[in-house]
Amino acid sequence: MALPGKVEEAVEALRNGRPVMIFDAADREGETDLVYHASHATPDAIYDLRVNAGGLICYATTWEIAQSLGLIWGDELIRLHPPLRPLAEKIPPYGDRPAFTIWVNHVSTRTGIPDRDRSVTVRMLDKVVETYLAGDPGMARELFLREFQAPGHVPVLAARSLSERRGHTELSICLARLGGLRPSVVFAEMLDKYVSLPPDKAARIAAERGIPLVSGEEIVEACRSAGLF
Repeated sequence: MALPGKVEEAVEALRNGRPVMIFDAADREGETDLVYHASHATPDAIYDLRVNAGGLICYATTWEIAQSLGLIWGDELIRLHPPLRPLAEKIPPYGDRPAFTIWVNHVSTRTGIPDRDRSVTVRMLDKVVETYLAGDPGMARELFLREFQAPGHVPVLAARSLSERRGHTELSICLARLGGLRPSVVFAEMLDKYVSLPPDKAARIAAERGIPLVSGEEIVEACRSAGLF
């Protein structure tokens, strides 16, 4: 099935290890994230996310895979400790429950923060997803439990369906799926001084760097046409 031009351009970028930029919606967060496929999370890619995006660097896969690994939603985990339960009962202003599960480091890293450390962590998370998709969820879970420690410095986010939530987690995962790629991405919000990067500045950066910029609406329509939700 042919994809709309801008979506196809973004899919090709992810396939070839280049970043894409995703603007969710003006009536949601109104933010633009810089996104790489996790298989291409080199130290240079993590550096790009850290320096040229600046927001929290997050790894994401699907909730189905996260659940198979034994993960739990972060807000549910907090609710298990009664003194902290009130913290997890609040909803962000844009109305969605958070996509966070837990935070991890790969066991080979030292502090977990440098670009090389986070690159290793993200690429090994992608390896876990690859193992799961190869038809061995038991081995994927064993690999996850053996190769990671928590808490760490890379938050693992889980995508719900687009019918439930349309955040950058879901949009980036659906974009990967449109390209036939593993549902495995790394991204960070793009920031300006004191605030999120305004859409006009995001468009200018995308043009200057030759990065495909797509909106949440364009991704949703492409995914709907492809029968992905």
